[in-house]
Amino acid sequence: MRRILPLQWLLSLIFIVQMYVAMLVIGVVMLIPALIDRRHAHTACRSFCAWVRISLRVLTGLNTEVRGPVPQTEVLIAAKHQSFLDIILIFGAVPRGKFVMKKELVMAPILGWYALRIGCVPVDRGKRGAAISRMMADVKSGASLPGQLIIYPQGTRVAPGVRAPYKVGTALLYSQLKQDCVPVATNVGVFWPKRGILRKPGTAVVEFLPPLQPGLSNSAFMATLEREVETASDALLAEATRGA
Repeated sequence: MRRILPLQWLLSLIFIVQMYVAMLVIGVVMLIPALIDRRHAHTACRSFCAWVRISLRVLTGLNTEVRGPVPQTEVLIAAKHQSFLDIILIFGAVPRGKFVMKKELVMAPILGWYALRIGCVPVDRGKRGAAISRMMADVKSGASLPGQLIIYPQGTRVAPGVRAPYKVGTALLYSQLKQDCVPVATNVGVFWPKRGILRKPGTAVVEFLPPLQPGLSNSAFMATLEREVETASDALLAEATRGA
């Protein structure tokens, strides 16, 4: 194992470098088409997601799998967030994904511009009350385009097996939108952690769970959402670490 680890680390580093090069190339090549038509922005982002999955498997031996019925209509998606990989897998699976994202990402080269172009909703995490009000206003006014609105209820990346509170903004959006909410579980953090270079071989999974229909109270919705996501994520964690 000690002889294999340095090679895996090197291959992981190569993967990361080429991933950001691919982001730059796709972003620049598709810039004008994306400016003309937002559909090309989606095409660019989905192409990048596909490239990441392929190159990840080839270079590091990390396979990826999307389970469960992928929503095709307008829904709220409330997902477990463990690393950049769950973003890649969820966005690459749904037809018209758009994220509730932290405002600082708007300033990221290429990534920030494309995020706005596909309809992502920036949120200032330092001003919670105002951020929630602005987020809800943006969604209600149509500032974000039709599609699947993806939110991370815990507000940040959380390592596998670690508990962190679920924030009320998700319940407020659920109440306002009056749409199904699709919970999503994952174990990607086992293989692609929040920090560090090493990408471990195996199978990283995101799983779309049965939808929660409109009409639940905020408290009932939050309790059900947390139970469903955490239970399924724990099961995926056990699957990933079995025999490791």
